Amino acid sequence: MAQNPSRSQWAALLRRLDIWFILIVLALITIPHYAEAMQHPGFFLDFAARLGLDRHAFERILYLAPIVWAGFIAGWRGAVVTSIIALGCMLPRAIFISAHPRDAIFEASAVFIIGNVLSLSFASLRKERQYRLKLEATQYELMASEERYRELFSSAFDAIWVHDLNGDVIAANRASEKLTGYGMEELMQKNVKSLLSEDDRHLAGQVRRKLLAGEFVQQPYEQHLIKKDGSEAFVQLSTSLVLSDGKPVGFQHIARDITEQKRMQDNLRFYLQQVTRAQEEERKRISRELHDDTIQALVVLARRLDAIATDSKALDEDDHRRLEELREQANNIMQGVRRLSQDLRPAALDRLGLLPALEWLAAEVRDFSGIDVNVNVAGKERRFSEEVELLLFRIVQEALRNVWRHSQASEATISVEFGDNQTQIAISDDGKGFDVPQTIGDLTRTGKLGLAGIQERVQLLGGNLTAQSQPGKGTSITIKLPA
Repeated sequence: MAQNPSRSQWAALLRRLDIWFILIVLALITIPHYAEAMQHPGFFLDFAARLGLDRHAFERILYLAPIVWAGFIAGWRGAVVTSIIALGCMLPRAIFISAHPRDAIFEASAVFIIGNVLSLSFASLRKERQYRLKLEATQYELMASEERYRELFSSAFDAIWVHDLNGDVIAANRASEKLTGYGMEELMQKNVKSLLSEDDRHLAGQVRRKLLAGEFVQQPYEQHLIKKDGSEAFVQLSTSLVLSDGKPVGFQHIARDITEQKRMQDNLRFYLQQVTRAQEEERKRISRELHDDTIQALVVLARRLDAIATDSKALDEDDHRRLEELREQANNIMQGVRRLSQDLRPAALDRLGLLPALEWLAAEVRDFSGIDVNVNVAGKERRFSEEVELLLFRIVQEALRNVWRHSQASEATISVEFGDNQTQIAISDDGKGFDVPQTIGDLTRTGKLGLAGIQERVQLLGGNLTAQSQPGKGTSITIKLPA
């Protein structure tokens, strides 16, 4: 329901000069229209006579001026209001004073209708002009935006290229030339398939199908590009669909060259692998020496002490007791050295594999610390290479060491899940927990050296480490690596 204008709106309306101008024009036309004594200038009367109009008919036509002007400045509403006022000014004379009332009423009605039609026409023309101006401004902004995009496209640090649905390159920036080694003209004649190996084409096809089907694509993803000189560039790629009128017409790729970064990571991984291999070889050597030399010497010592205690009849009871204590200490030392030897290189890992070694580790921690450690296995068991199984064993060993040293837990679980595409190992406990650092890089700074060592080994395996913990709510460490 429309609301009546408030007093402030009426006041604002009356302060407009153009409103007063229209009212003055209406008054200037209306006063002579009724005052016969007031004559128009002679040239007005001559002009009206040449048109075949009498004075009053000409005056009625003059009412069109304020109506059209009101429509121009206030729209169709202003024209309607002004035409009603003008009609109110014309009708009394047309009905009561005019010698030809029918003609006068017809002329007044024609002025009312024509005035509104003209006002609506001018309003339409005005809207069309505004629309054209707006369209021109939009086109200008679009051209400016396109120019800015072209500049960003051309000078972008990352390589950007666009190809159609057939794979033919239709646009590329300067960084693409640097990345691929091809000049711009050469790139424009290339099909993206020529830049990819067979395996990489398969991955590109998967991304293409998912984007066309509107499915989610994990981005950025990694790809190899074959450069002009035959070498490979390792890139981090983001792909998006190019649409025209809502239909797919091509693909845009943004590629960041991470070849040097990848090479440095590979070198670091190789170095860590060599260091780890050297550490394990040294542990294996020490374990073998402890088993073959130290433990055997302790066995001989324990037997000689036992023989002395048994064969020496001249020894008194105190001497026998002291020899028995020495023999017991030798046995305890021998057990500790045997445990250390097993810790350095568990024989079960070399002979039986990862799962039996984890069962043995759980039993050792259970006996040594009193923590109830269980091993749960899900999925179809499979073997890994000796190096991978050794690293996984060390990861679990370090995690359990953290449990019995720091967590004050009563229970712990080792869960191994063999999936189709990945293997997952989780070590969880019901201990006191801790605040997990925001980033892995904060592990060393916050004193979580054991967890930092686990992270390094997980990186060597190409896997992911997730640590979840809260004070008073235990800890869970999950390692995921490709199958």
